[in-house]
Amino acid sequence: MDLSEPHRKPPTESIVPMINVVFLLLIFFLMTATIAPTEPFEVAPPQSSAEIPAEAQQPLFVSASGELAWDDIRGDAVFAAIATAGLGSTDDNILVIKADQAAPGVDIARLLKQLATFGIVRSQLVSVSAQ
Repeated sequence: MDLSEPHRKPPTESIVPMINVVFLLLIFFLMTATIAPTEPFEVAPPQSSAEIPAEAQQPLFVSASGELAWDDIRGDAVFAAIATAGLGSTDDNILVIKADQAAPGVDIARLLKQLATFGIVRSQLVSVSAQ
């Protein structure tokens, strides 16, 4: 007759701490994520056959009517703000311009001339592929 205690299964590990860690990581990533800012107005870039798209964190937006917007700044104040930020002054810091395709070329040329007076000499124009 065997009077020894029966073998018990070891207690299983609790999954609750792992769930807590997963939720903490989820909250951390949601709080620290950078959400792309919305465009200040609707812009339809012109079409081109360029293979490498121009992208930027803070492009200069130009509407079809010639309205300017950069970050939260509108109008002629964008020139001083961009110059202060140092965009377009070196080969590494290129100002990306996202202009509407309906914006007249004369207005874009005038804009580039105004940017040059503020020391912004390096810029790229955003376009979409003409497939």
